[in-house]
Amino acid sequence: MSEPAAVAELERLLRALLLAADHPLAVDEIVALIGAAVDDEEWPTRIDAPTALVALRRVQAGFAASGGIELVEVGGGWRLRTAPDLGPLVRRLWPERTSRLSRAALETLAVVAYRQPCTRLDVEDVRGVDCGGILKSLMDRNLVRLVGRKDEPGRPLLYGTTPEFLETFSLDTLRSLPTLRDLESMRAEEAARARGDRED
Repeated sequence: MSEPAAVAELERLLRALLLAADHPLAVDEIVALIGAAVDDEEWPTRIDAPTALVALRRVQAGFAASGGIELVEVGGGWRLRTAPDLGPLVRRLWPERTSRLSRAALETLAVVAYRQPCTRLDVEDVRGVDCGGILKSLMDRNLVRLVGRKDEPGRPLLYGTTPEFLETFSLDTLRSLPTLRDLESMRAEEAARARGDRED
């Protein structure tokens, strides 16, 4: 097989793997999958991580050019998603799934995301209200998980976010969270926009 044909075939395989995956695929996972396929004589050649990354970027560019579907880096891997502007229409396929997080749940989730690992008391100190029920709800949605116990009297439980949290909010890692300075500037822009709308 010529090199251009091999590249095209690799990209074809990546599109199939990404479509079938039920979680973001990490580059190392893709390399291992293809390596196992080579061992079983189901694929002609092994690839390394840099080759996989170049191929993923090419697939990403192809989806970007055709629109409707995009390939994003999220939750430590790569995942196919519908274009954000088409989300409301696509959600109509699953009307029973459209459950949004309440403001209280979003606030609680934000405290956990920025302060993790943290205890329930840490979250309640910030929010000023009981958060036990909300933390349980966030755990049921697999956005928050138990990550251990604090080394202090009573050994309170410690909470942290999950990979599904990263995927849900389109974050590759926790370092992708906006800084507090970014949040303040977003709030200022939002307030200015609201004032401008009222004046019109």
